[in-house]
Amino acid sequence: MDRVRQDLSLSAVVAGFIAVVISYAGPLIIVFQAAQSARLSDAEVSSWIWAISIGSGVTGLLLSWRLRIPVITAWSTPGAALLVSMLPMVSLAEAVGAYIVASLIIAVVGLSGAFDKLMDRLPKAIAAAMLAGILFRFGVDLFTSVKIQPWLVLSMIVAYLVFKRLSPRYAILSVLIVGCAVAASMGELNSGSIIIDVAQPLFIAPQWSWHAIVNIALPLALVTLTGQYVPGMAVLRTAGYQTAARSIISVTAIGSVLLAPFGSHGFNLAAITAAICTGREAHEDKSKRYVAGIACGVFYIVMGTLGATLASVFSALPKELIASLAGLALFGAIATGLAGAMADEKQREAALITFLVTASGMSFLGLAAAFWGLIFGLVAHFILSYTHAAKVSDIAAVRGHE
Repeated sequence: MDRVRQDLSLSAVVAGFIAVVISYAGPLIIVFQAAQSARLSDAEVSSWIWAISIGSGVTGLLLSWRLRIPVITAWSTPGAALLVSMLPMVSLAEAVGAYIVASLIIAVVGLSGAFDKLMDRLPKAIAAAMLAGILFRFGVDLFTSVKIQPWLVLSMIVAYLVFKRLSPRYAILSVLIVGCAVAASMGELNSGSIIIDVAQPLFIAPQWSWHAIVNIALPLALVTLTGQYVPGMAVLRTAGYQTAARSIISVTAIGSVLLAPFGSHGFNLAAITAAICTGREAHEDKSKRYVAGIACGVFYIVMGTLGATLASVFSALPKELIASLAGLALFGAIATGLAGAMADEKQREAALITFLVTASGMSFLGLAAAFWGLIFGLVAHFILSYTHAAKVSDIAAVRGHE
């Protein structure tokens, strides 16, 4: 704890806070959509939010403290999107059984070391391009928000540029303060809708159903591994952290098993919010950015206990404020991803394909754009690399005959 106190910085704490704000203001909405489609009770929804919040907070805090890197964990966003259509087809108890099976599958993949082997063989340019593609829409949303709230968004952009020049570490904090101040002056903060309500965990005994396992557990494990852990590890690798995925996957998967009976569909390594805590905005010294992961975990735990209060707090903020804050906070990560994608001329075309497919937001066969960006990029990389190698081999053979 002495080292944590020595490494503590306001910029890292702010980065962790903003990561939590982005999580609750965006991906949590999909959880509410899934709960609404399944007609879950308020108590069941509150318990679900509590479980994924506490799970994300505890695992992120422990992993960041133990590994000394900014490990940001969050609930499975593609998994929640899957549940919007699949959850109404089964009972909640059957869904809980499927959550447990999915988490066990992920734990086995992590403990086996197969995931680490995959990440070691993934070309760096393609990983960086996938990261840039995932984050691209946040940068675009920043500028499309200008049309809706020009004074609010433009003031946040100006604040970012000014403080980026004067005090880069506190640029994002300044943007948050300026954004809230401008929104309040314009009467855009709906503070009257905020309520205070503490979450009550609700135990749901799992039931086992082949229908739920086939239709929920297997797809949930697949989309979580491809849509969360792959880009999540790409964020860490792009930021210069070479930690193996085994411990991260194992801890989050086992934690997901333990909290599934309280409604958690699973939590995992984050990608988008992780990019906020792994860049220079969190701290100039890479070895001290783990404090952002610890702070993020603490905020998750504190806010998760408030249950329904979360939705009311973040619904009080203008959507354009959240979109602008996310876009500006991710500028550095987007730039790093694009630079890494284009750095190697031999991998540039494959990386470009990865970026375009991922940024397109396409969905095919129930799998998200990040997965298909990875697939298209790897196929292009193989074909182009094989062709290049074949040409070099042919030239060498001709010169040998001469």
